[in-house]
Amino acid sequence: MKTEILSEAAKRKVFFSPDAMEMILSNSDPMAFTNTVFAHLSSNMMFVSKEDIMSCIAGDKVLFESPKEVVPKNKFTSDLTVLKNTDITGESTCEGKINDFAQYFRSRYLTLRRLVEKRNDFGRGMDIAKAKTLDRDVKIVGIIFDVSKTKNGHTMITLEDDSDTIKVFISKDSPLNSETFVNDEVIGILGRPNVQRSMIIPEKIYRPDIPRNHVWEPSDSTSKVAFLSDVHVGSCTFLENDWHRMVSWLKANSEKQGINYIVFPGDVVDGIGVFPDQDKELNINDIDRQYETLSEYLKEIPDHIKMVVHPGNHDAARLAEPQPALNLRFTKNFDSNILMVGNPVYMKIEDRTVLTYHGKSMDDWIAAVQHLTYENPLSVMKEMCIRRHLAPIYGQRNALAPEKKDYMAMEYVPDIFVSGHVHGAGQEIYNGVRMINASTWQSQTEYQRQHNFNPDPGIMPTVDLGTGQIRMHNFHE
Repeated sequence: MKTEILSEAAKRKVFFSPDAMEMILSNSDPMAFTNTVFAHLSSNMMFVSKEDIMSCIAGDKVLFESPKEVVPKNKFTSDLTVLKNTDITGESTCEGKINDFAQYFRSRYLTLRRLVEKRNDFGRGMDIAKAKTLDRDVKIVGIIFDVSKTKNGHTMITLEDDSDTIKVFISKDSPLNSETFVNDEVIGILGRPNVQRSMIIPEKIYRPDIPRNHVWEPSDSTSKVAFLSDVHVGSCTFLENDWHRMVSWLKANSEKQGINYIVFPGDVVDGIGVFPDQDKELNINDIDRQYETLSEYLKEIPDHIKMVVHPGNHDAARLAEPQPALNLRFTKNFDSNILMVGNPVYMKIEDRTVLTYHGKSMDDWIAAVQHLTYENPLSVMKEMCIRRHLAPIYGQRNALAPEKKDYMAMEYVPDIFVSGHVHGAGQEIYNGVRMINASTWQSQTEYQRQHNFNPDPGIMPTVDLGTGQIRMHNFHE
């Protein structure tokens, strides 16, 4: 097989590096994989590395070109790019070593500290080690190691940075005692050390947050972006009639209404073995056939619509977040106008910044914070925005991979922030950010029935990229 592949490459004057060749031969169908690479390879590219192939899989438009086509007059041309360094696909380096965890949390701390210090009302913080030596008001930024309540109702926080740790004591009589704190979030504090220099008494708490002056500036764009989360193809409870009703509506209305983009925020199929006895709830019990069926469903969507797909916890990707894009094994049957990306990821769509995240961390948020519920996912998303982090709580239900960069930090301010996972549907504006929980195409599951949870299925949210107007299109019977 290796000889055959090298022969085909030589005919095209293409040379594969050793690591690229190793990657090709490790595929279940090396020749089909090679032909896919040939089909997307730029005409002037001669030497192909493993990184180039990963870029092909991730949909990189710089190194690889789609086949040239004659663009008819007035045909819509999409304007969508993935923001650099926000997609883990092809970039994962973690091995689970101690140093990986140290780099991961340092990346989180430095990113969020920078955002706290950019606040107009905070300024530059000092190291905890220095703050402990002073007898005056100090400003520090740290990551929360631990939060506890004393028997008398006071709050005690252990805060750390890369210089030292310190206790933060919040009296039960302080208005700050009503604040919600979670482990591993980054906060700023204005306060004064006590006489013993063993703790700080805070006057004010600062979080990275979305700036209040962030607003949606209208543009001349006439496009809309739609969101279809938690499709769950392969499940017995997949709402096929609702889906076809939605597709028929898109065929009749998408061009005149300007719906030119669709984002799928994860759980596009139901998966295999995701939970005990899942096989009893499947009508497609083969993971490859689930994705093949999904690819056929997506071919019915009008051709002018640019689609973006990323995985969720039911998909055939690593469970630990950030998740890389779906493997070529599962996406080879999908049309070329579908971009496969990682979870989470930032995109620019006609100059709007869109953050899409499946939302698995909501399980940890809801378990840790008393007032958060599955029935109101937008309140969870708001907490993410306030802390500028999608999944701060480490080591609970939601697995997080210790990458060198913390991809879960909300480094950029999004114009649109979409999630799924909890099968809810809703929208809210927070400091100019259009927050959307993007429904589901699955009816109530047995698990949801046991927990008395009623999903909001069959709803397609759209956002006007010019005006910011949100509409919820309901296709449920």
